[in-house]
Amino acid sequence: MNLNLSRRSHQFLNDLQPKYYKQVASKLLHLAKDPRPNDCRHLCGHPGYFRVTAGEYRIIYFTTNDVVHISVINTRNDDAVYKELERVT
Repeated sequence: MNLNLSRRSHQFLNDLQPKYYKQVASKLLHLAKDPRPNDCRHLCGHPGYFRVTAGEYRIIYFTTNDVVHISVINTRNDDAVYKELERVT
């Protein structure tokens, strides 16, 4: 499958420190191979959206045909990731 990062997700990823960049990028590559890993969870109230955790970060995405669309990447310790998802959808 192909990956499609939103502009905000791409910018967030580029601003990460190298250690965290590696964690998140690794998870993104695994999503390209398996878009429904065991640790993914469906988001209530957002049909078709899933979330996974990569270290201290949460990745929210949905899939269509052969593409995994990464909507939001943000810290998982607060509700910022879900507030950003509300703005995106």
